[in-house]
Amino acid sequence: MGIYVNPGNISFQDSRFSNFYIDKSMLISKMNAVYRTERKFVCVSRPRRFGKSMAANMLTAYYSCGCDSAELFSGLNIERAPSFQEHLNQHQVIRLNMQRFLKTEDHLGTYIEEMERSVTSELLIEFPECKRIGADSSLTDALEQIFIQTGNGFIFIVDEWDCVFRIARNRKEEQKRYLDFLRGLFKDAEYTELVYMTGILPIKKYGEHSAVNIFDDYSMISPKNLDEYFGFTEEEVLAACNERDVDYGEMERWYDGYRVGRLHIYNPKSVADALTWKEIQSYWTGTETYEALKVYIDLNFDGLKEAITAMLGNGRCVIDPSTFQNDMTTFRTRDDVLTLLVHLGYLTYDKITSEVFIPNQEIEQEFIRAVKVGGWDGVVQSLNRSQELLERTWALDGNAVADGLSAIHNETASVLKYHHENSLTCAILMAYYSAKVYYVNPIMELPSGKGFADVAYLPKRNVDRPALVVELKWDKTADGAIRQIKEKEYASWIETYTGDILLVGINYDKEKKTYESLIEKYTKTD
Repeated sequence: MGIYVNPGNISFQDSRFSNFYIDKSMLISKMNAVYRTERKFVCVSRPRRFGKSMAANMLTAYYSCGCDSAELFSGLNIERAPSFQEHLNQHQVIRLNMQRFLKTEDHLGTYIEEMERSVTSELLIEFPECKRIGADSSLTDALEQIFIQTGNGFIFIVDEWDCVFRIARNRKEEQKRYLDFLRGLFKDAEYTELVYMTGILPIKKYGEHSAVNIFDDYSMISPKNLDEYFGFTEEEVLAACNERDVDYGEMERWYDGYRVGRLHIYNPKSVADALTWKEIQSYWTGTETYEALKVYIDLNFDGLKEAITAMLGNGRCVIDPSTFQNDMTTFRTRDDVLTLLVHLGYLTYDKITSEVFIPNQEIEQEFIRAVKVGGWDGVVQSLNRSQELLERTWALDGNAVADGLSAIHNETASVLKYHHENSLTCAILMAYYSAKVYYVNPIMELPSGKGFADVAYLPKRNVDRPALVVELKWDKTADGAIRQIKEKEYASWIETYTGDILLVGINYDKEKKTYESLIEKYTKTD
């Protein structure tokens, strides 16, 4: 048993018998299915605190012939899989945590060579019969000689594969050198049985010819068939809350919201902490700080700040993630920045609608902290006005709502440029920021009657508040907005709602920079 070659199972033991453990062992069956196939190169990227290292430790404990893990997997779901016994502790495994070698930028010139020397020295001990391997042999040469002389192939499990892109963000040549090393190690190598790499970023793109184009990417944008292994599912969290007598609704509000493929996924580390300490709060700041988020949301890309502001108001933003270059510095559009925030866990991506949004209250707090210190003049003040503006809406006080919107406009003029109607929508979403306490997420362009209402707010279950149908106008009248709601029957879709429905017409006069608001109760048809 070595540190890198055929390591033991102690790391997985720590997780398996911890105070809180959710069985994700069927990931092993997915890897068994691609073992020694064309799909054997797997790169799984997900944010910090989402169980990357635990999965790598589990796979190491299962495959490594350097330990006996039968008892460790006893009772887990994988034990019932047909392939379980076939591969249990039957393979030569090389387990690498790249951050162990690349601790700081000072190690950039030596970390690859240090890693090769460390692994090769263990291979010399593990395979003393292979006389052609020398202390100065490259790792690739050593592995090829072992395969030729003994027939032994290897399973590679690589954690923090992308640390070079985080430590050497702007050193493109160093990044390329690292990717060329990976390509030389894995591509067309007969000794490779399976490669499981994990990190925050998907494989780096270099034009049309990726330096490591052999890998299948499984990411927060496209998890493929591994979605349930990216975090805790709703069913898993509900069962854990019932077992520990913890309020599931609060757990859902704080840590749910990540859309990964077809599933809602919870942040696993935060859930585990909340269940352990019986305290619902933000655990994200334990390893991340708002300064990391601030760096990206302050980038000067057209429409980026408007998009962030809209999402703070529970809105969503359509993006095209395909242009993202899978690093932390190559940004050409706001979509590239927003895609990175998905990979970092600050946003989540709905693949069906191609929209991103803030997933939950834990992450929302990080955005609020970031904008407080980010020079986003007036945004926080505007969010604080939201509750009063919402109450004035319920009271049908159109003049007070107009005054509140004008104040928000003045406070956010440096962030929202008001050069198109999208900025007006962002202002409205921010103005109704407090609606998240009483309403489900706002529905943009609600399909109803003979057209689309701009924004609709539907109350949460068992919340006694009126539904809101909002129509926005630009250089027209609030009365015209109300008239359009009625003529095009925008409220017809929610007539089955048993409570009141309010029609909210808002007009912005571009020349005068003033707002007008008119609010009416909707009369339902019989």
